[in-house]
Amino acid sequence: MSPLRGILLKIASTVMFTAMISCIKAVSSTIPAGEAVFFRSFFALVPILPVLIYRRQLMTALTTRHYFSHWTRGLVGVASMGTWFIAIGLLPLPEAFALGYASPLIAVVLAVVMLGERVRIFRWAAVIIGFGGIVLVVWPSLTLLQSGQLEFRAGLGAICALGSSFFAALAVILVRKLITIEKTPAIVLHFSVNSSLLALLTLPFGWVWPTPWEATLLVLAGLLGGIGQILLTECYRHADTSTIAPFDYLSMLWGLVFGYVLFGDVPTVNVLVGAAIIIAAGLAIVLRERQLARANHTLTQRE
Repeated sequence: MSPLRGILLKIASTVMFTAMISCIKAVSSTIPAGEAVFFRSFFALVPILPVLIYRRQLMTALTTRHYFSHWTRGLVGVASMGTWFIAIGLLPLPEAFALGYASPLIAVVLAVVMLGERVRIFRWAAVIIGFGGIVLVVWPSLTLLQSGQLEFRAGLGAICALGSSFFAALAVILVRKLITIEKTPAIVLHFSVNSSLLALLTLPFGWVWPTPWEATLLVLAGLLGGIGQILLTECYRHADTSTIAPFDYLSMLWGLVFGYVLFGDVPTVNVLVGAAIIIAAGLAIVLRERQLARANHTLTQRE
């Protein structure tokens, strides 16, 4: 174990994923979300396959008896990516990233419903506070409460961002189940393959022929996504999940930087304060889970 290396790999993965999102946002006004999902998933295989071959894990990744579980995971992942890509086309990057942090909060609720996990008052309080931060972020979009009409783009963007967070949280639950019966290389490979095939189903709904510049950005998004996935997988080889998880929130910083430099997005006070509340709630959940894991480990050793 090398925690510092794991942390650096995690930070690098957040940069890759934010750069990927920036590529998608740059073409979002002309490229349908389903088409963007296809490029993101298909070209992610370009860096992933050589790594699996180098590690002699390709046959392990291809061999599975859990096709239905992989397809379910792929379907939920495509729904998450599709709604996320719509959201970033309609919202400034800082706002979209802030709403994306609802995923860990929703995951707590889904863990209770789907996995029967026991959640005590501390984590429920963190979830409630986090959702308060979400309300603060989306409040300006709900101009229905202020001017008598709903600002359609901002409202739809907020709904899609929260929908993406829900599907992402559901994907986490599915992966937590899948990882008990399947190996990591198989999960990574089948997700990219299945997502590509599922994205093709959106072809009749208005795909367009990209310009050379748009095609370059779409392919780059896939490559960056694949590299980010490799870095993310690799970081868990060097550090515990509880050590790595807090660095997810660096994406907000990169979102602020990329959004301002590339798109001129200036975050509002509501977004900054709401994002701080959501991040604090998410970190509280992460730290609480880390504390409980240590307590359970100590108890097991005593037994």
